[in-house]
Amino acid sequence: MINFGNNPSIDEANRWRSALDEFVAENEQALAALAWGLLQEWGDSQDALGIDLKPTPHFVRCSRAAIERLNRQVNRKIQEILGVLDGYDPEAEVVAIAIGEGQLKLIYFQPEPSPPVCFEQIEGDLDTLIQQLEERMRDKF
Repeated sequence: MINFGNNPSIDEANRWRSALDEFVAENEQALAALAWGLLQEWGDSQDALGIDLKPTPHFVRCSRAAIERLNRQVNRKIQEILGVLDGYDPEAEVVAIAIGEGQLKLIYFQPEPSPPVCFEQIEGDLDTLIQQLEERMRDKF
């Protein structure tokens, strides 16, 4: 059944997904700057930016090997995440993996301006940006 015009109630187990969507929307340019800056720091790595919500929200580095291992353990149910990681353009798009309540959520968006421009516009360094964003996440969650 489809309810047009009615927002379905959000159960407690998935409330973090809605809060994360709000956080991303409110911090799109800062997240784009962070993703670009970390990719530059990591070099040629295929690692991805992660947001771990437990015990308190913080950023993590998700290795490609760990994501592939998890995909095998869950019978290839997160294969799409690997496909997005393979195909996205980090100069124009942002991809991150959120980990919360025993679930994963793919974060994928195209910021305006581009991630490199967002990074050029930040005040301070990556460590300061990480601290600011993690504080905002703690306030949101």
